[in-house]
Amino acid sequence: MNQDTVMNNVSGVLVVDKPVGLSSHDVVQIVRRGTGIRRAGHTGTLDPRASGVLVVLIGPAVRLSEFVSAEDKRYQATIRMGSSTDTYDSEGVPSGPEVEVDVSREKFDEILQSYVGEIEQVPPAYSAVKVQGKKAYEMARRGEEVELAPRIIQVHSLELLEWEPPEVVVDVHCSSGTYVRSLANDIGEDLGVGAHLVGLRRTKSGHFTLRDAVSMRQLRDDFETGAWAKSLIPAAEALGDWKTVEVSEDELKTLANGNRIPIQKGDTGLARAISLEGELVAIIEVDGDEWQPRKVFFQS
Repeated sequence: MNQDTVMNNVSGVLVVDKPVGLSSHDVVQIVRRGTGIRRAGHTGTLDPRASGVLVVLIGPAVRLSEFVSAEDKRYQATIRMGSSTDTYDSEGVPSGPEVEVDVSREKFDEILQSYVGEIEQVPPAYSAVKVQGKKAYEMARRGEEVELAPRIIQVHSLELLEWEPPEVVVDVHCSSGTYVRSLANDIGEDLGVGAHLVGLRRTKSGHFTLRDAVSMRQLRDDFETGAWAKSLIPAAEALGDWKTVEVSEDELKTLANGNRIPIQKGDTGLARAISLEGELVAIIEVDGDEWQPRKVFFQS
């Protein structure tokens, strides 16, 4: 087996602690060059101004992207009260002069908690959301009117971590697709003093946390020495919170051929099928009284 074939069969997850200043795409390009594997992609954009957990799928594991991208996220957000901007963060143009902040901690927390639950949120005009095939931020930069439809998001919890007006730090646990910038702006409007995001660090993506992450500096060093694979997490762990179905050798071959296997009583929804060796065999879905393979990863 030649080197290219070996590299093409490498499959797994790199959890990167993205530094401020790099885009998510920059990180993926660094990973591609460092590993020599072209097939790589991230599972949830972090702005260049944000830092923290960026999950990068490598090799065949990229086919898990639609599932991993949909997982919940957690952030530490630093919000500055007293002024708002057109981008909802510190990069934007102030919407007006800064005002004095006379808001109690109790009032702030009361408004903060009103955003917990299933809510409608309008994405920022300066975002990558597409409007009639065009990216919203490109239209906004040209001075065009941008009207974005609200979307339903789920905010699981909001916890006030630090209170040092006019700045506060909030722990945000939310569904994928939530714009923390919009959250900061909306809270500012409710307070009547304006607010914008001045710092953002993603602390969790799916079940991966900063404890699982490797720094870019360490990763670059490991690319130089060839030791980067020590940070590679098995593809099966990308969906570590999912129901797991351990399959026998016979069932493995059945799934690998695109055929179904019986379910156990009470099985529902999606699951990951794992071999006796712990390798990801397939993503399977209940259909009637059988597991239907939705995506097969095992190669005989």
